[in-house]
Amino acid sequence: MAEKRSSFTGKLGFVLATAGSAVGLGNIWRFPYLAAQHGGGIFLLVYLVLALTFGFALMCAEIAIGRKTGLSAIGAYKKLDKRFAFTGIIASLVPIIILPYYSVIGGWIIKYLSVFVTGNMAEAAQDGFFDNFISAPTEPIGWFLIYLALTALVVLFGVEKGIEKVSKIMMPVLVVLTVFIAVYSLFMPGAIDGLLYYITPDFSKFSGTTVLAAMGQLFYSMSLAMGIMITYGSYMKKDVNLESSVKQIELFDTGIAFFAGLMIIPAVFAFSGGDESALGKGPGLMFVTLPKVFESMPGGSIIGTVFFILVLFAALTSSISLMETVVSIFMDKFGWSRKATCIGVFAGCVALGLPSCLGYGVLSDVTVFGMAFLDFFDFISNSVLMPIVALVTCILVGYVIKPKALIEEIELSGKFKRKTLFTIVIKYIAPVCIVAILIFSILETTGVIKV
Repeated sequence: MAEKRSSFTGKLGFVLATAGSAVGLGNIWRFPYLAAQHGGGIFLLVYLVLALTFGFALMCAEIAIGRKTGLSAIGAYKKLDKRFAFTGIIASLVPIIILPYYSVIGGWIIKYLSVFVTGNMAEAAQDGFFDNFISAPTEPIGWFLIYLALTALVVLFGVEKGIEKVSKIMMPVLVVLTVFIAVYSLFMPGAIDGLLYYITPDFSKFSGTTVLAAMGQLFYSMSLAMGIMITYGSYMKKDVNLESSVKQIELFDTGIAFFAGLMIIPAVFAFSGGDESALGKGPGLMFVTLPKVFESMPGGSIIGTVFFILVLFAALTSSISLMETVVSIFMDKFGWSRKATCIGVFAGCVALGLPSCLGYGVLSDVTVFGMAFLDFFDFISNSVLMPIVALVTCILVGYVIKPKALIEEIELSGKFKRKTLFTIVIKYIAPVCIVAILIFSILETTGVIKV
């Protein structure tokens, strides 16, 4: 017998849990290094414009689909139109692919936190420390399993007692820690140059690549096109104001990303003597460059510990939502209990995560289309499947069930003030932008174009 569907207790629980889903590693490390690579202030400006239009419309659509159908992605699309059932399957594949490799990175974060907590900051700041760790034959597996177990434990307790309760604690703490470290970074010698680079738009650096990079980040950062917002929407009560909730989720998500940039870009500027190339290290920015920054700071061991606690919180809120989405899919499909489903999903994640865990070590000679396992899974999920899901969702909402169907759902809990913007973006702007993202991502990854 299927369990009764869970729900959030109210608006605060929904907003904090959903914002927790959106706030993750994409905000803490991906946003700052993309901002650095694409002109600093101009990237920030483009991202803010897109978040208020493109991101707002897509998030409203996905949450409304979830609340209207009361189902996770795999059932929601089928209920709206049987011809679009395949979209739910593709959307459901995204968190199934992302969760295992995301948990591998989560394990790296716990490793670094343990190094800082035990007073071994100098060790983490040494050249080669990160590469030696991720290429080790067994150690990354242990940290991966610890991280995955923490995630599963929260999901096991369900929506109200697990996800909502943890999010109500984690999200406010995350905001406080982010602001604290950002302010601290700004007082480092030379940090003001980094601040100006980050917040001052230089229109000479604007290009189509800037827009496409910002749109790609929007998907990653706001948990769009992966079934998460549909799943969380299905737990949302009908009397909770949907439009207002989306605005608050965006405020949380964009605010954390902005302050993450304030934490990292001025600090790295100060440490590197204003060398912009030091900002373009991608994931290495957090695991290679920042430990060196912390080592150069007075009280750096404490600040570094606080930083990795912050990153762990951000990562966990996202992996919890990823796992909840996967659990919800199987519970809806097969009527399994939450406990049995959590155990099954945990076991599946271990099996799928091991190649990513070992992809830089014992399996480093095995690649897929020239990519390590973790990089390949990231490419397939973020650069291929997510744009496809978003594009088909826009077609379904814009031209099949029509925007009015979701506008009526949104207006159950209050007037939809930006329904005209919603309609225009879903029908005309978003599809064109998404096709551009899809083409650009594939061409960039295959090396046809260079960024």
